[in-house]
Amino acid sequence: MIFNVRSVWKWIFALLYGVALIFWQLPSAHAQGNKELRVGYQKSAGLLVLLKGQGALEKRLAVQGVSVKWIEFPAGPQMLEGLNVGAIDVGFVGEAPPIFAQAANARFVYIGNDPAAPQAEAIVVPKDSNIRQLADLKGKRVALNKGSNVHYLLVKVLEKHGLKYSDIQPVFLAPADARAAFERGSVDAWAIWDPFLAAAEKQIGARILADGQGAVNNYAFYLGERAYVEKNPTVIKALFDELVSQGQWLKANLKQAAALIAPQQGLDADVVEVNLRRYQFGVTPLTEAVIAQQQKIADTFFELKLIPRRVVVRDAALTSVY
Repeated sequence: MIFNVRSVWKWIFALLYGVALIFWQLPSAHAQGNKELRVGYQKSAGLLVLLKGQGALEKRLAVQGVSVKWIEFPAGPQMLEGLNVGAIDVGFVGEAPPIFAQAANARFVYIGNDPAAPQAEAIVVPKDSNIRQLADLKGKRVALNKGSNVHYLLVKVLEKHGLKYSDIQPVFLAPADARAAFERGSVDAWAIWDPFLAAAEKQIGARILADGQGAVNNYAFYLGERAYVEKNPTVIKALFDELVSQGQWLKANLKQAAALIAPQQGLDADVVEVNLRRYQFGVTPLTEAVIAQQQKIADTFFELKLIPRRVVVRDAALTSVY
């Protein structure tokens, strides 16, 4: 049999092009935006831990043909890195991480926020420390998770008591490493949030030097990868509704919720209950007041040269999915 080489190559090219076109037009389950919701969470986030354990979100999204994948992160900054590189679709963080992320051009939008919880974060010292007031922190080593909500807490509490951020020595450590450094005396104080705060109080007698009352609001935010949120409003709405429902149940059944959450956090139920009592669960869309408060944080961080450029928080605010 005699082959026309040119015809054979044209046929091969056409076949390969057709296969490539089919695969290009066949989107993956995630690219379609309606098959999977990847939720970034921290064990410290009581409501999300409860939601994960109860399986309520999976049931609600099943009617849309959407599965749920839970991905754990040690803290907000790491979670936002995951959001920015496409590892998750939504996440839950404190006030400061979104500011650092927006300054780094991360592709996210604010979905909503929980109410202020200023008592849920604090600066603590060892129970036998000779540090008795905030002014005593001058020149001291203070552990904190860089870019987390307590970063802003530390700045504002120091300011409230006549000190500048430059008056202390920040030691940037994730919560587990900070706890270890705190216990062995490698740092003089620790800026930390619940439930790590409640655990330190209950387990090692850490003494609160100052919490956020009168200094910060300590809002908590639900964020989403911008493209995913825009393409999947019904999924985001379902998540939002389930957070509202679970938050109402949690507040009405605090002891039961603490008992359910405790094994997942690896803490005693009484520690979890202390933590939960410091929060007001009730997610809402962002208001003008909350956006303005976030802008104050962004402006403060820029003035302190903690972020490389000014950010406009409103650019990342989204309310159209509700």
